[in-house]
Amino acid sequence: MSLLTTVMDHSLDEGYAEAAARKRETGTGGVPKTLRAKLGLAAGLVLAALVVTVGAAQARVEAPVLAKERSELIDRVESATADADKLEDEVDDLRGDVSARQRAALKKHGGSRAELVSLLSGATEVHGPGVKLVVDDKKEADQGGGGPRESSGFSDTGRVRDRDMQRVVNGLWESGAEAIAINDQRLTALSAIRAAGDAILVDNKPLVPPYTVLAVGDGQKLSTRFQNSRDGQYLHALHENFGIRTSISPVDDVRLPAAPSVTVRTAEPKAGKGTT
Repeated sequence: MSLLTTVMDHSLDEGYAEAAARKRETGTGGVPKTLRAKLGLAAGLVLAALVVTVGAAQARVEAPVLAKERSELIDRVESATADADKLEDEVDDLRGDVSARQRAALKKHGGSRAELVSLLSGATEVHGPGVKLVVDDKKEADQGGGGPRESSGFSDTGRVRDRDMQRVVNGLWESGAEAIAINDQRLTALSAIRAAGDAILVDNKPLVPPYTVLAVGDGQKLSTRFQNSRDGQYLHALHENFGIRTSISPVDDVRLPAAPSVTVRTAEPKAGKGTT
């Protein structure tokens, strides 16, 4: 009975039981789980180190090629910039030559009116008594736009706009100015004052405040007439209500440059002998 009892209570030999327990602890491969994890981590680190090493070696090999391409690109940019500057200088020279020929033609064929025509067209430099009008943004003016300006014509941003300068110039013409320039940009009958964002353009050339307007004419009378005109009052309102800074004063000798170029829109040949 004792044998039967032992067989029933211990159906599996103790050696087998110990082997089964050890197998459960170590896994099916016979290697401890902690050791397997360490081996996997080590393999991962080796693989990562291999990838980094290969990448670094490849970058070291490609670095001279990239540096050469960058150097060639810089050389191309510098060469193209130099060519553009050279072409711009040639254009300026040609414009100067055209302007000189136009002035010579006016003097030759304009007769007694040549000087007046040259003055009114802006083809020649001019100097004489006049006024100096300076218009500038409000101190610490807001760089944004919008506000009452969009509807009323005024600005709550304190910045001078293109239409403000248009009214200033038109007011000076109306007050008797014979020639006008803004920041050394001579105005002609074909000049345009426009805006590009917050910038003011005169004949597509951007101006930087403060805007210095020089006008040739009877200095004292021109100053008085302008300040009493509607456009002068408009400028005064901008100063009083929105802080735009202005100043005007007569000047004994105002010097204005010639316009960069005067484009002839139409031309007709003069009829003479041998022509029809």
